[in-house]
Amino acid sequence: MTHTTTDQPTRRASGALVPVLAFAGIVVAVMQTLLVPVIKDLPQLLDTEPSNATWVLTSTLLSGAVATPIMGRLGDLYGKRRMLILSLAVMVVGALISALTSQLLTMIAGRTLQGFAMGAIPLGIGLMRDMLPREKLGSAMALMSSSIGVGGGLALPLAALVAQHADWHALFYGAAGLGVLSIVLTLLIVPESPMRAEGSFDVLGALGLSTGLVLLLLPITKGSDWGWSSGTTLGLFAASVAVLLLWGVFELRTKAPLVDLRTTARREVLLTNLASIMVGVSFYVVSLVLPQLLQLPKATGYGLGQSMVVAGLLVAPLGLTMMFTAPVYARLSAKYGPKVTLILGMLIIGIGYGAGLGLMSAAWQSLVISVVLGAGIGLAYSSLPALIVGAVPASETGAANGLNTLMRSIGTSVSSAVIGMVLANTANHVGGMAIPTMHGFRLSFLIATAAVAVGLLLALFLPKPNRPAQHTQLRASSEEEAGIAHAEEVLRGFRGRVLDADGAPVARAKVTLIDRRGRQAGATVSAEDGSYALVVPAEGAYVLAAKAAGHGPHAASATHAGDERPVDLDLPLPGEALSA
Repeated sequence: MTHTTTDQPTRRASGALVPVLAFAGIVVAVMQTLLVPVIKDLPQLLDTEPSNATWVLTSTLLSGAVATPIMGRLGDLYGKRRMLILSLAVMVVGALISALTSQLLTMIAGRTLQGFAMGAIPLGIGLMRDMLPREKLGSAMALMSSSIGVGGGLALPLAALVAQHADWHALFYGAAGLGVLSIVLTLLIVPESPMRAEGSFDVLGALGLSTGLVLLLLPITKGSDWGWSSGTTLGLFAASVAVLLLWGVFELRTKAPLVDLRTTARREVLLTNLASIMVGVSFYVVSLVLPQLLQLPKATGYGLGQSMVVAGLLVAPLGLTMMFTAPVYARLSAKYGPKVTLILGMLIIGIGYGAGLGLMSAAWQSLVISVVLGAGIGLAYSSLPALIVGAVPASETGAANGLNTLMRSIGTSVSSAVIGMVLANTANHVGGMAIPTMHGFRLSFLIATAAVAVGLLLALFLPKPNRPAQHTQLRASSEEEAGIAHAEEVLRGFRGRVLDADGAPVARAKVTLIDRRGRQAGATVSAEDGSYALVVPAEGAYVLAAKAAGHGPHAASATHAGDERPVDLDLPLPGEALSA
């Protein structure tokens, strides 16, 4: 099930592994913000209605929402590195298709394929989780998260520079080039993870989720054209509800579901996921509104008359501030917990949008809005994974975080569709061109403020994370009597000692518990006397993998009956590792 020989290259590659995976995160960010500088020109560039042009952005977000769980599951089954390369390759193909067309439907098809880059995020985090020692994992995942902010911040002015001085199709050639570079770096630097899940891919689950989301977003964007009370609009909304309900029932009954909905049953997980949708909505509104407001000519009476590049530079701090809030979040969360940082983040976002309603008359005010919103969104986004991890058992963290990422993606997709619809329907038509109005911009900010208010309300009802148990475990694992303390605390699981070739105890060895589906079900570090203890989430067959600096890795198969008795299992490590 697990081939420990692949542990050797991971140790050598780990130095460059994190930057290469973070670069994949930057490529994802570029995909999402690539067309932001030319949003206002899309209807003319593609010779279509503004409500149709919205789909050039929405399609990427929608396919990203669907690709996240699909690529995560395929990665578990067939190898995360392989699927990371595949998702980047699909994105490159999509970028090249978009580069060669000015026709709406072909452009939407290309942009849909580009959305598959979103799969790189869960795959990159999964590779980090499989290959890095636990003490390095937190900082690596923080870098992966902040790379999205950095990528978004850098992509805006650079994309604007390209679009202003060259044919806008050049943006897609540049994106394809970044994708190819990311693939080459991944092939050279990132080794394949040995972890594999058992089971099959949930094709019906993937089709159900895709269909349900398309049926939901299509009437949102076209409802005003068709009429909100028309049979088509109401029929599509009803069909989306029916499909998503059937999909949910199917996922709950499937042995290996695409999205593990069982984790949502817990109140704290449900509330966090609903808050995530609201954060997702608030994140995308500013990206859609500010660049258009900045670039509209002053002759409109409210436009700020800035060039594409200046508009990009003024909105770029949104992503960069998100990056700089990561270390601030770490300190605040350690002291007050992730619930407090989520509430604080939501309050700052609310202040940003509330103040933004009155700060739309000068270019420098857009910079202030970008910085404030970036700080709030950075805090809120950083809090979500920590809240999820604190609410579910170790064996469910992968599935629970995958679902949380999906909820955020649904939030951004709905945001893109709704705000696109609002701006299209409040636009003035001058000489065949649709010009967004100040009323539309203010309405968009009001929608974002309302979403944040709902998110804040949900966050206030979150229970305090149950952290003492985690502290007990961490404290015990650093003391000599860790094995005894764990054995008394935790009866249902495995316990034993990690030993070297001569039978001497090995301290600070990482011991990972892997379930029959290839997922990490728990991890710990051996104490000074080599002792370890791990809880099992359920009965069944497991693999215990141990590794330590200066020793070769070792994996042992074992079965737990699921009763309240620990299974004793010593883990002998071979002598000097080849790479040591």
